[in-house]
Amino acid sequence: MPSSLIHDLFDLTGQVAVIIGGTGELCGAMAEGLAGAGATVVLAGRSEEKAAARLAKITAAGGQGCFLPVEASSRTSLETLKQETLAKYGRIDILVNGAGANSPTPFLEITDEEFERLFNINTTAVFMACQIFGEYFVKENIPAAIINVGSMSGLIPLSRVFTYSMTKAAVHNLSRNLAREWAPLGIRVNTLVPGFFPAEQNRKVLNPERVENILRHTAAQRFGEAHELIGATLLLASRKAGSFLNGIEMVVDGGYSAMTI
Repeated sequence: MPSSLIHDLFDLTGQVAVIIGGTGELCGAMAEGLAGAGATVVLAGRSEEKAAARLAKITAAGGQGCFLPVEASSRTSLETLKQETLAKYGRIDILVNGAGANSPTPFLEITDEEFERLFNINTTAVFMACQIFGEYFVKENIPAAIINVGSMSGLIPLSRVFTYSMTKAAVHNLSRNLAREWAPLGIRVNTLVPGFFPAEQNRKVLNPERVENILRHTAAQRFGEAHELIGATLLLASRKAGSFLNGIEMVVDGGYSAMTI
């Protein structure tokens, strides 16, 4: 039956997913999708209040999970997150790196402090999480799925987000390198690339003129909604449906990257 085939392809029952940035809008929706497919989810972030609201939705739908605090740019905090997850659930199968920060500062006004802050949260945090959780996956022979959240600005030059674009381009490159390194071990590393989805980190750059320009350049002529990332997330996370997907950039952008003139 088609329904049983779909369930078999995307079933994550028994797996544990750590979602760094899971208290945010986009990764929170991704966490809901993973929980809906049967995974136990760990919402890792700063806001316990936001996590509680998301977990209420997850449990109401029959899913399960918890909140664990993390400072994504701290190696010590990430190590603690890994150990607390293992102590609570005994395993980790899926890692989502989705913490992020942005700024619209003009290029000549970007300070060293701002550059370091964005680089630490957008790039260094992903690098360290891949090291820390990757070590566990390698040593324990876990056929894990790592999903790093990238950005259209990491693929196509976008105005007004210079540092953000640099940091996300580095994430895309890291994902491809790790995919090549760990593929023989059964560990898949992919980049999920959202198009324009209103979220906390990019609202500061979405003035009316920029919104008009974005929508004019998006084939769907609208912004994405957070739940529209769930399908791609499940495909990248699944050991069956996504078994041969490795080192790719899965773009979910409503046709933005297909538009020229």
